[in-house]
Amino acid sequence: MATQQARREQTRKALLDAAAELFAERGITGSSVDAIAERAGRTSGAVYDHFGSKEGLLFALVERWVDEAAAVIVAEHTTAATLEERMAALWRAVSSPPTGGERWIAVEHELWSYASRNPTARDHLATRYRALWGELDEAAAEWNEQGTSRVGPALIGLLLGLEMMRRVDPDAVPDDVAIAALCSVVTGTGRADRARPEGTAR
Repeated sequence: MATQQARREQTRKALLDAAAELFAERGITGSSVDAIAERAGRTSGAVYDHFGSKEGLLFALVERWVDEAAAVIVAEHTTAATLEERMAALWRAVSSPPTGGERWIAVEHELWSYASRNPTARDHLATRYRALWGELDEAAAEWNEQGTSRVGPALIGLLLGLEMMRRVDPDAVPDDVAIAALCSVVTGTGRADRARPEGTAR
């Protein structure tokens, strides 16, 4: 017989899985608490009990996927010997996630759009990204001493933008092009001030 804690964990997982499906299918605004609960075979009260609100459920869902993706990336970076290998691991985590992970990317893009209209979601998203940017800045300093000092925002922005272009047209962004672009952000080779001829006005 399942314990109360086990039942709560099952309910939480069912709600997260249902939300993942509906957010990807209908978007965040188009997915009501009642619809999520019905898809999960639970009551709407369970959503509020476990997550407090639809936004709380959304944040928990994204955090779960981010944690899973981060674990894969860290494991691959442990054995990576070059910057190209590290960027390739980062690119694979977003462009070719494990089965089910494609929902994470779809919801991530949906979350950006939702956050632009919702201050609470925007603050939550900004807090999460600031932490991620800081981690990437520290890692980039180890990968390339001559690189830029602040690469996190540009790296994540480029990464998700490239994935969006591949989603629209799979042939538009080959792996080698994506990896080279990500490497250029870390090394700073794409910076205008590095390419500008000496004596040219800023």
